[in-house]
Amino acid sequence: MAIWTLLHLLFVLLSTTLAPTAANTEGDALYALRRAVKDPGNVLESWDPTLVDPCTWFHVTCDGDDRVTRLDLGNAKLSGSLVPDLGKLERLQYLELYKNDLVGSIPEELGELKSLVSLDLYHNNLTGPIPASLSTLTNLKFLRLNGNRLTGRIPRELTKLGNLKILNVSNNNLCGTFPTSGAFSKFSEDSFMNNPILEGPELMGFVRYDGGCK
Repeated sequence: MAIWTLLHLLFVLLSTTLAPTAANTEGDALYALRRAVKDPGNVLESWDPTLVDPCTWFHVTCDGDDRVTRLDLGNAKLSGSLVPDLGKLERLQYLELYKNDLVGSIPEELGELKSLVSLDLYHNNLTGPIPASLSTLTNLKFLRLNGNRLTGRIPRELTKLGNLKILNVSNNNLCGTFPTSGAFSKFSEDSFMNNPILEGPELMGFVRYDGGCK
């Protein structure tokens, strides 16, 4: 019996030692972003992967449990792409990456950021569709994707975002009609303007031709 107790304690000790902590996981996720971007201003210089706690890195804010809650990299002269790993930041509330030169698509994995309050990706060069997965961000209040090169329809699922206070998808290459139901009913046409092939608000009961919108 004593040997089994000893073996059990040894197993628990090894499991605790080898299991990745939240800080390690979040640090890995942030470092994946650092590897995916060019940083001519060295704003990410403090992002050292040998440090267990990313809460010591500049432009990163954490809560009392040392979990990442803010990423402030607006107007940081970054170029490159977003990474799916960002979806691992479970307590992230503010993702601020506006006014950079980011390219590529918006990862669907951002829909896993259930605590997110603000998603600011405006004034980049992002392409591809707006992920419908963002509709799961029930705490989202600010969604600003304007000034990119996003294409496709605006996902109707986003009208479920009842807490949304500010929406801006203007100055993209979106198409189809823009939804005016649900949470979107409070937003004016200014939120959707300057999309070359985006028509006016959808009309309930009408089926509108979307001009080949995909």
